[in-house]
Amino acid sequence: MFEKILIANRGEIACRIIKTARCMGIGTVAVFSDADRDALHVEMADEAVHIGPSQAAQSYLVIDRIIAAARQTGAQAIHPGYGFLSERAAFAEALEAEGIAFIGPNARAITAMGDKIESKKVAAAAHVSTVPGHLGVIESADEAVTIARSVGYPVMIKASAGGGGKGMRIAHDDAGTREGFGLARSEARSSFGDDRVFIEKFIVDPRHIEIQLLADKHGNAVYLGERECSIQRRNQKVIEEAPSPLLDEATRRIMGEQAVALAKAVGYDSAGTVEFVAGQDRSFFFLEMNTRLQVEHPVTELVTGLDLVEQMIRIAAGERLSFTQDDVRLDGWAIESRIYAEDPYREFLPSIGRLTRYRPPAEARHGGVTVRNDTGVVEGSEISIFYDPMIAKLCTHAATREAAIDAMATALDSFVIDGIQHNIPFLSALMDHERWRRGELSTGFIAEEFPGGFQGVSLDEDTLNKLAAVALSMELLRKDRLDRLPGRLGPHPGSWREDWVVKLGGVSFQMQCPSGVSLSPIEVDIVLPGTSSPVVVASNWRPGEPVWTGTIDDEVFVTQVRRSATGYRLLHRGADVVARVLSPRIAALDALMPEKRAADTSKFLLCPMPGLVVSVAVSEGQAVKAGETLAVVEAMKMENVLRAERDLTVQTINAKPGDSLAVDAVIMEFA
Repeated sequence: MFEKILIANRGEIACRIIKTARCMGIGTVAVFSDADRDALHVEMADEAVHIGPSQAAQSYLVIDRIIAAARQTGAQAIHPGYGFLSERAAFAEALEAEGIAFIGPNARAITAMGDKIESKKVAAAAHVSTVPGHLGVIESADEAVTIARSVGYPVMIKASAGGGGKGMRIAHDDAGTREGFGLARSEARSSFGDDRVFIEKFIVDPRHIEIQLLADKHGNAVYLGERECSIQRRNQKVIEEAPSPLLDEATRRIMGEQAVALAKAVGYDSAGTVEFVAGQDRSFFFLEMNTRLQVEHPVTELVTGLDLVEQMIRIAAGERLSFTQDDVRLDGWAIESRIYAEDPYREFLPSIGRLTRYRPPAEARHGGVTVRNDTGVVEGSEISIFYDPMIAKLCTHAATREAAIDAMATALDSFVIDGIQHNIPFLSALMDHERWRRGELSTGFIAEEFPGGFQGVSLDEDTLNKLAAVALSMELLRKDRLDRLPGRLGPHPGSWREDWVVKLGGVSFQMQCPSGVSLSPIEVDIVLPGTSSPVVVASNWRPGEPVWTGTIDDEVFVTQVRRSATGYRLLHRGADVVARVLSPRIAALDALMPEKRAADTSKFLLCPMPGLVVSVAVSEGQAVKAGETLAVVEAMKMENVLRAERDLTVQTINAKPGDSLAVDAVIMEFA
């Protein structure tokens, strides 16, 4: 076994690998760029080596610098994580030439499966079901249109060397094909240094299901069940689960056996994933093979009890698999939510900045539920523009899918992040979505269920009543503390009055406290609107804590809390409301106050996220039709097309290609 390994990656996956290596008694070496000098993975590793500037192309993607770091520290093997160099055959070959073990598959398998065009040919030869399409390299937009017409719309334009949703576009017509071809090539060139793309039929209402494999260097291979990754946004997975609510045991076995056959056909050795697109009728077609560890591997670990990183290390060291296919068992249900630095209220555009507060739910096993959080940041960490926007992967495991979802909902409501925008409100809302809970999924789920984007959710009456009760309990505790301040002449007026009005947004809730209040911890009887019997609200919460956890009539309730100028900001299950606790008299006066109107920004094109201006498609004085492209802004390796929302005339352009802009910076003004 190796004594020391180097992790050629960063962020949460580097931290994840370090944890397993530490459990195995193996020393670790981290590498880092300028932007990651103070990163968590650098702190966790036994040693760390600086490898260059912040740009990945000048640091994490430079093979010579990674090898030099291994030589310098005496690392005997390198784990590439995912992304970066993980699927570069040239990297595996370079390590072999240096006598350094690659904790991944052999270069021949990477070459055969890493190219999406060639991999489909190999899959077809191995009798794996494949999607109809054109597997040749496409040279021009005109050729792309001709091929798309022959395949039949809709089509998927995909980067041959792509992954992680980069370099992928769906086209429904000729115009979409031309635009998608250009954007896919540009993203592919930027992300992978390879602008080749191909076209295949887009399966309508598809589901994304993948089979996890393990294969050693002695010809043994097993499949570890499946993961469903159908909840996607812009071809980027958002939520994954294992097993899939679609598959039955017979389909699972057929898919697994085909995946193993493909692995054996290319002499695969390591952890790998064979991805399929599946129809609602359980028909399935090969998409690609990922010759690396997947982002979503934790859900497989939770249902199988296997550590995939440990297995990869043992395989790379030449060990045989210690179990057979008959030994593999799937236990319970696991769900993973990807926590991203992005603004769900602005079409999920990237967000950067410092984590002024970062407090994930505690990792634990309790009452048949496991909570796991794979992360690469701590409070105070910087989310930069240079890398993927993922902050963490929150996972829950329980005996049933419903229990795992409920546990995830509670964990998300307990996950505190301040300083940047993030997608937790959206993920939290999804956990209560009826279609998701029924398991009626497709890769179009988000587009279909949130056609106008995510604007928060409307909570049901029962949940609003509970939030109002929580707000009242917090206000009673705050008033009691005020009463105890030195110099107070007496009780705060109305501190223990019975009747209260709680305003949630623009809705008023008449509440009553018919009996006394116990404050250590707080326990109060509250009569909710439309009821006559009080409920008991109890909690150990103290003012200033960002999460209120307690019970309402012995039922656990969790919500995040922030102080606002006039009350409490409550974040629960995707809703974000301000609660104000008032006496009836103050509430009546408050109703007479005029509402402040938002400023009119319709005459400006504002930069929706921090990013780099790639291009400006219009000129001053130009008349533009609704839907036409105004500019393209790149952030975190994704190009975002900004379009006109109405017919307009460009008056002034304030930005040019190459400019780095802050969020809400004015790109152009309209007449």
